[in-house]
This record gives sequence, structure tokens and C-alpha cells, in this order.
Amino acid sequence: MQQRYLADFDPGQLVHRFVDILVLGGGLAGLRAALEIAPSLRVLVVTKDRLQLSNSAWAQGGIAGVIDPEDRVEWHVRDTLVAGAGLCDHAAVEMVVHEGPACIEELVAMGTRFDQKNEQLTLGREGGHSHNRIVHALGDATGQEIMRAVIERVRQRERIEIAEQTFTLDLLSAEGACRGALVSRSGQLQMIWASQTILATGGAGQIFRETTNPAVATADGHAIALRAGAVVRDMEFMQFHPTVLYIAGSSRTLITEAVRGEGAWLVDRDGYRFMPEYDERAELAPRDVVAQAIVRQMEVTQFPHVWLEMAHLDPVHIRHRFPGISQACAEFGIDITRDRIPVRPGAHYMVGGILVDLDARTSLPGLWAAGEVTSSGLHGANRLASNSLLEGIVYGRIAGRNASEAALNAPRGMTVPGLEPFVRQRSDRPIDLADIRNSLRSLMWRSGGVERDGPSLAAAIRTVSQWQTVLAHAAPDQPEAWELRNMVGVGCVMLEAALRREESRGVHFRTDHRATDDARWLGHLCIQAGHWRFEPVVSGSPSASAR
Repeated sequence: MQQRYLADFDPGQLVHRFVDILVLGGGLAGLRAALEIAPSLRVLVVTKDRLQLSNSAWAQGGIAGVIDPEDRVEWHVRDTLVAGAGLCDHAAVEMVVHEGPACIEELVAMGTRFDQKNEQLTLGREGGHSHNRIVHALGDATGQEIMRAVIERVRQRERIEIAEQTFTLDLLSAEGACRGALVSRSGQLQMIWASQTILATGGAGQIFRETTNPAVATADGHAIALRAGAVVRDMEFMQFHPTVLYIAGSSRTLITEAVRGEGAWLVDRDGYRFMPEYDERAELAPRDVVAQAIVRQMEVTQFPHVWLEMAHLDPVHIRHRFPGISQACAEFGIDITRDRIPVRPGAHYMVGGILVDLDARTSLPGLWAAGEVTSSGLHGANRLASNSLLEGIVYGRIAGRNASEAALNAPRGMTVPGLEPFVRQRSDRPIDLADIRNSLRSLMWRSGGVERDGPSLAAAIRTVSQWQTVLAHAAPDQPEAWELRNMVGVGCVMLEAALRREESRGVHFRTDHRATDDARWLGHLCIQAGHWRFEPVVSGSPSASAR
């Protein structure tokens, strides 16, 4: 059982601040939530780095929406449900997909410069989609362009304050409700009290050695929700992006799925195009299928990666369509129009997370959540490409609206609940944070990566649990240690969930349980306050309540 708080603190010795709504996370979901809040309310947006460094800004491919007159909303819904492998919430899928076109129009109105041809939005296609419906910007920098426009709009709002480089340690709770958060700003702990709190802290990719995620994605939101006792589910479902630029010794760079949407092939060390052998959709199969096929082909050929090939495509179009990827590869002497690109899978998107209902409400009163940190039911067991930015906008807007309404209807004025000082039992044992972090990421990749098996998962849980115990008593009170404790705690939950689900479904692939087992496992693994439960999917049921 994890300790309730990350750091020692004495409420009587700290600075206390009061706001109407506290937004934790400065990505697309958090900022869209902030924009939806009534202008009369005081809003504080907390982000642990700069706004421009969120996961949202790293999104290359685009945002999915039914724009083409020849496309249909029901087809986008169907594609999402197929990718989700039986665990999508149909009501959530319907709601988000129907909102897609309006969300894209909203972003255009904010000033987002999506790519166009003849004054019409250019639509791309990615794996799992039956039609061209991916809107992109600057070729392969969609997230960066969307965030530029949204950040500009947020900074225009007078009563939205942004606290950058501020670390959120924990949620504050009293009498069964969320009352704000404990944060560290400029090296000083502060208690931020809020009528309503919105959690939108993003993903967990840094838990794995191979990842497309920025350095900030250390599972902080998942960890603080677990410690506060909110319901968290589907933590075995980490999506691995099939194509990450693999140059030994260098940082990893995402090669967007849109490359395969434009016609790129995957070939092995012998130049053999292998995807048609694994799936009739070939390179346009959903991400779980492609990632697992790549891993198997790497095993067959005994080679550390496969290759993306675009030499058969129009070089002028490819350079124009993917300028960022072209530049990144050129740094290693790779001409993407002529040379093969070495790729392998990497941790990309955390499908599981804090359970929210259709109103973005969590199981903890006073706490709302949106974006990658949540399990909304949209993605099921595998996220359909380019649905994540869409989810962030839709649920961010819902969370902001409902939190705003709750704050407006709450009694005016705030009382500070009595919280006892928290002091850990400390150990003077010296500890090497960097060594544990590197060891954790390697272990998670080996045992909890694209392929898993029971014995490896069980052994990994024992090791990570030992690190968790050591860190609880010996880790210093500093951001690097706080991040590591979050990563270790969430990593342990992910491994436990993967061990419990004895089947293969979506992004969760067990080599010792290769079949999908609907009779036993058509449902969700949930954890709350350290206790696990399984909730079967009821066919045709509305969104599962978070309460």
C-alpha cells in the first residue's frame, strides 16, 4: 500500500492559496477545460514544465473528424469500436465522434492553421480508419500548431492564471471529497484550495525505456489519483506505437502513422514486406496489430528493428507532407525519400487511467478529469489513431463546463479542513535515483512491453515492489524523487493489471494466453485504494458511472 502523500508537510507552516477551480495539467485537455470555465471564476492552471512541452504538443499525425461528405459519423464510430476490441463504451464513442467536426471548426476559429488544398482541409488516413478523416497541420506538427493557438487564447483570459514549472505532489481531500492540491513552486510547498479540481496531467510513457513521450510524461496524474482513492481502471492497456525512429544511443523520435497512411511499407532486414502476411489491412491495420507484427518479425529475423520504406512514393509530396520527420531523419544522414528508416515500437499512449463518466466526473467528489490521464471508455483496449486530441477537446470542454457549474452553485467562501502534518518514517540509506529509474524503465520494457507473460510479470512485480518500499522511506523530498516514486507506483499497478488479465486483447498481448477470452475477460480491471475488482461489460449499457 502506498503512502498517502509524497512529501512531508505541516499545513500550519505552508502558504495557502484559494481559487475557484484548479486545473492540473497544461496540455490540450486542461487548457480547453480552462477556456470553458465561467469568466467570473478564478482559475489556476498548474503545469510542471512549460505549456509548450505537453504531450499534446508532440502529437504529429492529427485530429480525427468526419469532414469529407463521403464519410459518415457511424463509420468513424465503427472504426473506433473495432480498434477498442470490445471494451469501448458505446455512448462515449458516439458522443466524442459526433463532436469531431465541431471541435475542428472551433480550433480553426481559434486560429489553428490546418493544412489545406484549394481552401479545403486536407484529410489524411491512418491505421484502423476506413476513410480519410485526419486533419493535420504543418505536415506533421499538428499538436504543436493546435497548442500554439489554444495557448494564445488562454493567455487572453484575465482570470486564468498559469503556474508553469510547478510540480503537483498530491490531491488534498477531506470528508470524502477533493479540495485542491499540494504543489511545489520555486522550491516551496503550497496548499492550493479549490471548490473544484480538474485533473488533466497526460500520460505515462516515460515508465518505459522505449517511448515517444516527452520527459514530463511520468504518470503523475495516475499516481496522485491512486493515492487519493479514486477509481482507476484498464492500466494493463499501454499503447505501443509501431514506428519509432531507432538509432542506437539517440533519443527516440516518433514516425507518425500518417506515413503509412500515405503508402509507406514496412520491410524486414531482407527487404521483405511482411505486414500483408499478418493482416489483410497490411500497414493500415490498427496499432496493436502492427506493433505486435513488428516484434514477431524482429524475432524471426533476429534483428533489432525493421524498416519503413518510402522510395516508391513521390519525393516532392513526401518532403512537403512530413517536414519534421524529414529533418529529424536527415540529422542521421537518412533521406526519407530514398533511404529506409529504421523503426521499432515504443510506448506511446496510456489507454487506461482514472475512470470518468460522460460528464467527466471521477469517483472522488470535487474531482473532474480529461485527456490521456483518464479512462473515458472512448478507447477500450486500443486507441484508434488521432482520436486522442479529439478526446482531449471534447472531455476538456465537458470537464470545464461541469466544474464551472459546480463551483458557481457551491456556497461562497471556503473553509480549510483540518489536516494533520504528514511525516514519513525515514531511512538514512543512500539511494541512487538515476539507477532505479533506468532499471525500472528497462524492466518495464522487457516484462510489460509489447509482449508479456505471467512469470516475467510476476518477477517484475516483486522487483518493483521492493523499489517502492525503499523509495517510500529513503527518497529525498525533491522533484526527481517524486517523479520516480510516481513512476514506480504506477508501474507496479500496470504490471499487476497485466498479470491479472489472462488473455490477449487490444494492446495487451500475453504470449502465454494468446487468445481473446470474452467469456472470462470482457470487462474492466479496476483498482481503488489498493483493492482490485473486475467489472464485466454489459452489452448495450450506457456509460458506466464513475460513482
